[in-house]
Amino acid sequence: MRIVKGISTLMLAITLFAAWTGVSLANSEEQKVQEAADVLAKIMQMPEKGIPPVLLRDARAVAVIPGVIKAAFVVGGRHGTGVLSTRAEDGRWSDPVFVSITGGSVGWQVGASSTDLVLVFKKMDDVEKLLNGKFTLGADAAVAAGPVGRKASAATDVRLRSGILSYSRSRGLFAGVSLDGAALLIDDDANAAYYGKSNLSAADILAGKAGEKPAATQNLKQALENYSKMK
Repeated sequence: MRIVKGISTLMLAITLFAAWTGVSLANSEEQKVQEAADVLAKIMQMPEKGIPPVLLRDARAVAVIPGVIKAAFVVGGRHGTGVLSTRAEDGRWSDPVFVSITGGSVGWQVGASSTDLVLVFKKMDDVEKLLNGKFTLGADAAVAAGPVGRKASAATDVRLRSGILSYSRSRGLFAGVSLDGAALLIDDDANAAYYGKSNLSAADILAGKAGEKPAATQNLKQALENYSKMK
């Protein structure tokens, strides 16, 4: 009974926190794509604290999840939606597919926050696992807090073994973050709404079969292209 009450309180806390901070729980899909492009731009404009350009140059996919809301009152949890784009062998970035992230914990904790998340995928194998169903960070793929700073690299044993490097930005602070246990899922409903096709799979979108798409798509792809060429 306490857990049920805790979950109800958590959901209420998330809703109230979103209203207080002005974070929308029902942003349009096009706005979400544009927010992802904006988040990436803000992070990469932090020369000494941003994602090392070498990681984006070698990345096979990048997920940007703006405004993940984390709230806790005994039972803690986080939830957010964003987009993922993959990089082809010729260096071009794909149209985005929508994803959601959900995670939770139990323990004495109180508070709420809104955080932008970025996941840098080093291997396409992990993207394929995501496309095939529920994908748990730390279980289905090793994930580690990524290094920050223009001169940083992923040259440590734990990071070399990790297929995904994770970052968070909250209230002006930016750092690697641990996301073990969080579930990452393809958001088919958002994909259908954004592209206007209910029978379009995430794999089809990544393969360039989405057809006409909103202008925000090109903004995100251009941002990824620009930052993956930085030195």
